[in-house]
Amino acid sequence: MIAGIHAEVFLALCYALFLMAVGFVLEFVAHHSRRRTDGYRNSGFIYFRELDYWECPAGHQLVQLNSDIERRVSVYRAAASACNSCSLKLNCTDSDEGRLLERRWDTRIDSAMCHFHRVMSMVLLILATTLLLAEFFRYSPPHDREALVALLFPLVYVQLRFLRGPASAK
Repeated sequence: MIAGIHAEVFLALCYALFLMAVGFVLEFVAHHSRRRTDGYRNSGFIYFRELDYWECPAGHQLVQLNSDIERRVSVYRAAASACNSCSLKLNCTDSDEGRLLERRWDTRIDSAMCHFHRVMSMVLLILATTLLLAEFFRYSPPHDREALVALLFPLVYVQLRFLRGPASAK
């Protein structure tokens, strides 16, 4: 017994914490990977959410051209006259119609990589939950059950949040 808890229950708690930590690391990796991808695609451009437009490194505005509901993307374009007279055009676009940018509505879970990370995180969290529930029904002493429930509640809460999806959609 460790601190009034059976050794097997204690090991199950430690293993569940380990699985949770790996799940959180996978979520962090997915989030970081997505932010880097978005950063490369629109590098140097600033998005103004309140006014719904992009600003290029030269200070020109890219206004919304259209939205594709099926692809969940908004397309923005700079004025052709602004781009064609810009000294940065050679490094920015080869189009004579102005620079084009896309803003994805689902900024986090829209790629296959992010989806993979989310599924793997959920599998690990479900495995941890199953392990803790098995220990809960296997051991009846109050100290064991209290320790298991203390970890089950936050674990289930995190799973529900993961199922709801990303916090910053659109």
